Amino acid sequence: MKATTKEMRFSPKRLLDAASRGEEVVITYRGKPCAKMVPLEKRKEKDIKEHPLLGIWREHKKSEDVHSYVRNLRKSRF
Repeated sequence: MKATTKEMRFSPKRLLDAASRGEEVVITYRGKPCAKMVPLEKRKEKDIKEHPLLGIWREHKKSEDVHSYVRNLRKSRF
């Protein structure tokens, strides 16, 4: 991400948020790069396969056909 010194002065939170997400922020002064803001620690990428809720509906027999399952759930509302 690139940002000017003016952006750094008027909206530092946006730049800090970008750095905390793991982005490198290059600060420019008069169009030339003069500084770089980087996160202190590299964020560990979580493997989605390790998430405990992944596959919670995998063996749910009623939801094998998702479209009909949702349609049946919504029937009572209309």
